[in-house]
Amino acid sequence: MRRFLLLLVICFLVHSCARVGSPVGGPKDTLAPKFLSSNIDTTRINVKRDIRELRLDFDEYVTLKDINKNLIISPPIKNIKRILPSNIANKFVLIQWTDTLQANTTYNFNFGNSIVDNNESNILRYFNFAFSTGEKLDDLYISGEVKDVMQIKKKSGSNENKLVVGLYQVKDTMNYKQKPYYITKVDDDGYYELNYLSPGKYKIIAFEDENGNSVYDPGKEKIGFKKEAIDFEKSISGLNLSVYPSKKALKYSEMKEAPGGVLMTFEGHPNEVKVTSLDEKLKDIKVTHTPKSDSVRIWFDAVKNNVGQETNEKLVFGHNMGAKKDSIYSVSLFYRYNKKNAMDVFSDNGGGSLAPKSDFKISSNFFIDKIDPSKWKLAVKGDSLTTLPFTAKISETNPYQIQVQSDFVNGKEYQLTIPKETISSFYAKNTQSKRFDFTVDKVEQYGSLEFTLSNAPSSNYWIQLLDSSDKVVYQKYTKGDKVKFDILKPAEYVVRILVDNNNDKYWDEADFATETFAEDAYVFYKKALVRALWETREEWDLKDTRTLDNPKGTLAPTVPVPPPAPEEKGKTVIENTKKEVKSGNAVLTPVK
Repeated sequence: MRRFLLLLVICFLVHSCARVGSPVGGPKDTLAPKFLSSNIDTTRINVKRDIRELRLDFDEYVTLKDINKNLIISPPIKNIKRILPSNIANKFVLIQWTDTLQANTTYNFNFGNSIVDNNESNILRYFNFAFSTGEKLDDLYISGEVKDVMQIKKKSGSNENKLVVGLYQVKDTMNYKQKPYYITKVDDDGYYELNYLSPGKYKIIAFEDENGNSVYDPGKEKIGFKKEAIDFEKSISGLNLSVYPSKKALKYSEMKEAPGGVLMTFEGHPNEVKVTSLDEKLKDIKVTHTPKSDSVRIWFDAVKNNVGQETNEKLVFGHNMGAKKDSIYSVSLFYRYNKKNAMDVFSDNGGGSLAPKSDFKISSNFFIDKIDPSKWKLAVKGDSLTTLPFTAKISETNPYQIQVQSDFVNGKEYQLTIPKETISSFYAKNTQSKRFDFTVDKVEQYGSLEFTLSNAPSSNYWIQLLDSSDKVVYQKYTKGDKVKFDILKPAEYVVRILVDNNNDKYWDEADFATETFAEDAYVFYKKALVRALWETREEWDLKDTRTLDNPKGTLAPTVPVPPPAPEEKGKTVIENTKKEVKSGNAVLTPVK
C-alpha cells in the first residue's frame, strides 16, 4: 500500500512539472510591444554607408503581420535579403540588405501595423525608425488627408485601404515607373504623414497601391496629384489630396466569337475605331462602336459566307484607333460559328412588372437595325381579341433596345406578342416568336426624390442612384440646381454626381501622364431613403465635406506633432484633432 501511495505522489509531481504554459487567470495583456534598442547608435547619425542590417529589440516576443504590405522604407533600399521573424516569434526584428546606402541621407523604416506581440496580437501602431548617414537627422514632414472621391463603402479585410502618398525628387528626367523617393501609407481615417524629409523640390502623388509594389500603375490604380512641385524648407501640414479612377492607355486587348460575329476589345476608351476585313471570305461586314466604348462589334453572315461552319477558321482584321491615321494593325482569331448564338429578344424591365408612366423595354443580343411593329400585337391579358394602339422605336441611346409606348393603365395586366423575323439586325432576324406578359404597377407603390443643390455645377452632370450592390439603377443627365426623380422603387439609395466639365457626354478619368485632372465627382454624405407614396426632398451643398463613412463631419487629424527626437526611440505620437459639422435632415412629404 505504501508503495502504491508513493507511486501516486511521484506521478502527480512528474505530471505537474511537465505542465508548461501561460498562468491561468490574471489580467489580459493589452499592452503593445515596447521598443528597447537597436544595433545603431542612439544618436542615429553618421551611420556607416556599408551597414547591411537593422536590428530592433523589444521587451517581449513579437511576430510580423503582413510585413510585405506594411513595411515602407524611404528612400527605397533595393535588394532586401531577409526579414525576421518569419514563422517563429523573436524578441527582435531584423532587416538585411545588400545595397550600399546613399551619403548624407536620412532613412525611415515605417512598419505600419505589422509588429504585434506573440501572445495577444497587440499592435505596435505606426512604428517607425529613422537614422542618417550624414551629420544630422532630417526632421521635416508633410501631412494631410487623402480622400477617395468615388468611395462608397469603407474598405476593410481583404478590401483594406491601400492608399499611399509618395514624393519624387524633381529632376531633369522624372521616372514615375520607379518607387517614390519618400513614401508612406494612408491610415484608415484618410490621414498621412511623411516624416524625416530633407529640404528640396518634390512632386507629390497619392495612389491606390493595389498590387503592393509601391509604384503607380496607370489605368489600374486610382491617382491624385498636385500639378505644382513642392519646394519646401519648412514642414507642411494640411496638404490634402483627392484620388480618382485613372485613365487607361489605349491598347488592343483581344477578339472572340460573339453573337452575330466577333467582339473586339481594347484597354482604355477609344473615341473612334476603324476596322476592316483582311480575309477573302469576309468582304461584307458591318462594324459598330460607341465613342469612348472599349468594345467593337464586327457583324457578318457566317452561314452565307461559309465561315467556321465545320471547324475553327482563321480570320484576319485590321484596326486603327485614330491615333495614327495611316497605320493599320493586323489581328486575327480562330473563329467557330456557334448555332446557339442566334438573334433573340427579351424583356428589359427588371421582371414582370412595369413602373407607372414608363415605356416597356425589349432588348436583344444583336444590334437592332430595323423593326416591323405593324405585325406585333398588344392586348389586355384575358382579352386577346382587342388590340391596343401603341408605338415602338429603337432607342436613341441604346441600339440594342426597343421602347414600346402606350396608354398603359396602372394595375392592369398586358400581353405583347412579337412574331419571329420582325426585328432585324444587319444579317439576321429574331428566330423565335415571343410573348411578354407584364403588369403595370400602381403609382402608390412608388415614391419620388428631389434634390436642391447648392454650388451646383455650371455644366451638365449625371446624377445617379445606386443600389446596395453599387449598381446604377436610375440616372439623369441634366443641368441646374434642382433635379427630381418621379417614379422610384422604395429603397435606400447612394446618390452620386459625375460632372461633364467638357460637355462631351463622357466622364473623363484622371490622366497623370498629361497631368489632367479627372472631371468633378461628388457622393452624397448619406443614403437617400425613398418610401412609397412619399416625396423625399434633400438639400445638398456640393462643398460639404461629409461622407457616407463620416456623416457628422468628424475629420482626421490635421495638426501633426513633429517627428520625434532620436532619444524617443522612433515612436511618433499624433494628437487627434477632430471637428464636428452639423448634419442636415431630409424632408418627407406625403404624395397628394
